[in-house]
Amino acid sequence: MTDQKNQVFTQEDIDKNKTYAALAYLIFFIPLLAAKDSAFGKFHANQGLVLLIVAIISQLLYIIPIIGWIAAPILGIAVFVFAIMGIINAVNGNAKELPLIGGINLINK
Repeated sequence: MTDQKNQVFTQEDIDKNKTYAALAYLIFFIPLLAAKDSAFGKFHANQGLVLLIVAIISQLLYIIPIIGWIAAPILGIAVFVFAIMGIINAVNGNAKELPLIGGINLINK
């Protein structure tokens, strides 16, 4: 069992939905459709959604001259690194929040 802020995931849930949880970092809503009753899948779907929003914000920064042109690529690299971290956590059956942005909850568990 993995405990993430008072949320307990059963080993059966983790084993059954690892793949869907990992795919959440590419297309966040896959676990919501394929494993809608999985708390583990919803956790990673939430992380993927937050990451998607940060990625969109990073692209919008390109509108701002100079500062945005510098900040956007840095934020884009951070999004890529966080996505890799999330995929690795999901595949390993961990429910670790992403650094800096992982505490944001947009999907009800």
